Amino acid sequence: MTPDALAILHKQLCEALHTPPADARRLFHGRGRRWPGLEQITVDWLQGVVLVGLFREPDAQQLQALKALLLELTGSPAWERSGATGLLLQHRYTADSQAEWLVSEPVEQLRISEDGLNYLIDLGRKQNSGLFLDMRFGRRWVRANAQGKRVLNLFAYTCGFSLAAIAGGAEQVVNLDMARAALSRGRDNHRLNQHDLSRVSFLDHDLFKSWGKLKKLGPYDLLIIDPPSFQKGSFSLDRDYARVLRRLPELLGEQGQVLACLNDPATSPAFLIEGMRSEAPALRFVERLDNPPEFADIDPDAALKVLLFQLD
Repeated sequence: MTPDALAILHKQLCEALHTPPADARRLFHGRGRRWPGLEQITVDWLQGVVLVGLFREPDAQQLQALKALLLELTGSPAWERSGATGLLLQHRYTADSQAEWLVSEPVEQLRISEDGLNYLIDLGRKQNSGLFLDMRFGRRWVRANAQGKRVLNLFAYTCGFSLAAIAGGAEQVVNLDMARAALSRGRDNHRLNQHDLSRVSFLDHDLFKSWGKLKKLGPYDLLIIDPPSFQKGSFSLDRDYARVLRRLPELLGEQGQVLACLNDPATSPAFLIEGMRSEAPALRFVERLDNPPEFADIDPDAALKVLLFQLD
């Protein structure tokens, strides 16, 4: 983070805050490597709270300069125009993702919106807030294609895809995730949007021990799989994704679809396309969904991968 790089960051943020988005949105995506010297920084607009993520530890002088720039930003006309009320710096490189409120008293929970749907997120207490903003187009696609369908949402986390599916008219959604607390937040999010919970199921199960139960609840018209790249004790991309892919056809109904997601920068779309061809050849690759433009990356293969497959 050189002075020149920080000056670019200040300029980008002033421009973004001059007319802030109506919804929660990323304002600056340094991890896309389009801004030399700022690769470790992201900035999100959370409808009044500005969340700055720092992904690599800077030296003391660089950290001091970054904080000074952020505090200077809060005195700018753009900040005042935006109506921002809070500024949070999260040190994502630490084991507990330590968070510092530079402006405002700490806020632990916040309500945000995206495409007319509301979500509860956590601030300053967990590594992830509860909604991955780069998946906006994926949720939008599900909402546009869920009418009348039975949906299985694997690795559901806080059920963002489930909200999109129910809002899009899905007949039924089954959410599966080992994290009971994440599913509980998903249930809260559905209630927040006044959704009919009789159409939504929440299973806090180990996927690899639940194939029989999932098959009984099926078949499904749309299956969504968005696993972590690595989760200690439960999932490893290299070891486990193939194990999931080979079971997908038995869960799907006629002409069923799979939306398979991958967010490991070191892994290209070919991993999923070739993996599906090998493990579930009945599923044909259809297309890769676009990512939101604010998440542009100098290497498209390093960015989020959301791929659609169709059962022939």
